[in-house]
Parts: sequence; structure tokens; C-alpha cells
Amino acid sequence: MDRVAVLGGGGMGTAMAMVLARSGVEVRLWVREPDRAYAMAATRVNARHLPEVRIPEAVRILGDPAQVLHRAELILAAIPTSYLRETLASLAAAAPADVPALSVVKGIEFGTFARPSQILVETLGPRETAILTGPSHAEELARGLPASLVVAGASSALCEAVQREFSHETFRVYRNSDAIGAEVAGALKNILGIAAGVCDGLEIGDNAKAALLTRGLVEIARMGVRLGGRVETFYGLAGVGDVVTTCYSPFGRNREVGLRIGRGEALPAILADMPNVSEGVPTIRSVHALAIQMGVDMPITHELHQVLFEGKPPRAAVVDLMTRTPKDESEL
Repeated sequence: MDRVAVLGGGGMGTAMAMVLARSGVEVRLWVREPDRAYAMAATRVNARHLPEVRIPEAVRILGDPAQVLHRAELILAAIPTSYLRETLASLAAAAPADVPALSVVKGIEFGTFARPSQILVETLGPRETAILTGPSHAEELARGLPASLVVAGASSALCEAVQREFSHETFRVYRNSDAIGAEVAGALKNILGIAAGVCDGLEIGDNAKAALLTRGLVEIARMGVRLGGRVETFYGLAGVGDVVTTCYSPFGRNREVGLRIGRGEALPAILADMPNVSEGVPTIRSVHALAIQMGVDMPITHELHQVLFEGKPPRAAVVDLMTRTPKDESEL
């Protein structure tokens, strides 16, 4: 894994390119817009997503996907889920066959309910895949602050290689064989990020927020298990670790969406004002539809769907959650 092609010039793609460069890997970063790629290469700054961090010279920034993918030994995807399939399909001809892929994408595709790792294989062709997930805001990764993530996949050899090659003094990687659970946890924690923001926007207190997030973790684990994941994965870095970061950090895009919703702003205006993608918004749409189809009880997701897409007042959603029929806490 001496040569890694990073696909996606957003905050996470740029941050991961910087992390890999610190590990001594040859990194090529593909930025979709050629003009942005040229500007980033010249200034060594991602002005749109990480304006305060300088990109090291070791990261080659290119607008030509063929140059980025040429002789790559690992493909790292960092493209938002909503654009992942279309973007990868346009790059498929340049992607070398059988080269493993690593996804840092956290979402569920609307309509197909496909996970990012599934989209990778469907668009680029059969290959080993793994997921790198956990508490990992791009703003902190780019600055070289300490972070611990988990790599999950069916191939122990691939996971061990990622762990071995990418770990260094500020970046620690654990392994997990539960690829489904890790990927679902990484996607569904964004739902809780929006829920946390709504609590903060409504100013309903720490007690309510803690209860909502605790029950929300049970809710996303319930869906994860139904999809084939293991419940314990949701209580590790991919689940509770990422939930903590997403729901309390000032960098959390999903929390910001919820915060502004709780303060009375309209969703279209919020999204139009944000330079980064909030994965939680399309994820709520996808998971709400999937929960109905599969008969999985997800009351928090249901209420958030009503708030975001059906015009329900956020405070009314909180009241409805608080007045649901009581149940045993141990029920998954």
C-alpha cells in the first residue's frame, strides 16, 4: 500500500490524504473540479473545506482521475453518499482491476439502501473492500490531533495491512471483522447528530439530550442487527465513539443542521448555506423508508423525518417521544 489514490477533494478526503502522507505513503488526491485542483495544488490549501490547514507537499493534488488511479495499490473513497455512485461510475474505466478499496464514506444510498462499500464494488468491479470509521472530524485529522478509528472488513489481510501501514503516533487503528455493523453505525450516527442539534437548538437541557442519545444508540443498533451487524459494534468506536464526537463537537455538520432546525430555520435555507455535505439529512430519508419496509421500530428517526420533511414542529416531536408507551430498557 505504498501508493494510495484518495477520491474526493472535500474535507474528509483532504484530511485523509494528509493522514496518509504522515504515515509515509505516496498519496494522490483527486479533486473533481480541475480549477479547484489547480488552486489547491498551487496554494496548498483547501479554501472551501479546510481553509486554516496547509496541505503538505507530499500530497499530489490532481484533477485527472487517470493520473490519480495509475498504479494505485489502494483506492480510498471519500465522496458523499449522494454523489458516490455517479462519481465512481465516471471513474470506473481508469480504476485498476482487483485493487482493494477503503471507504470513509458514512451514509446509506436513498432508494437502493446500498452501503458505500457495496456501491464501490458495483461501480468499480469486484475487489476487496474495508471500512475505516469512528470519531474522525476532518478538521482535527487535518491538524494532526490524536484520533483512534476502526477498520472493518471481511478480509483480515486487508484490515491488518491498513492497520499496519496507516497507524502512527497520532493515528491509531483498531480492527473489527463486522463490516456491516461498522458501516451501518457510521451512517446512522449522523441521525443522532441531527437529533442532538435539535435538543441544543430547543434548549431543552442536558438530561433530555443524554436520554435521547442513549435511546437513539439502542435504535440504530436495532437496525444494524437487523441488517446483519453485531450489537457490540455499536458500543465501540464505530458506534458510541462516533456518536459522542458527532453530537457534541462544534465541527459536527449534522449537529449544526439540527441546531438550526431547533432554532426555527428551514432545512432548504440551512443546506444552501453550508459548504459541506450533511450526510444525516439523506440518511434520515433512507433509513426512515428502510425501517418502514423492514418493520423496524425507529421512533427518533421517524420524528426527525417528520420534522425535516413533513413540517412538524421540533418541540412537538420531542413531546411525542416523551409520551410514548413506556418499555423495558433492556429491549433492543
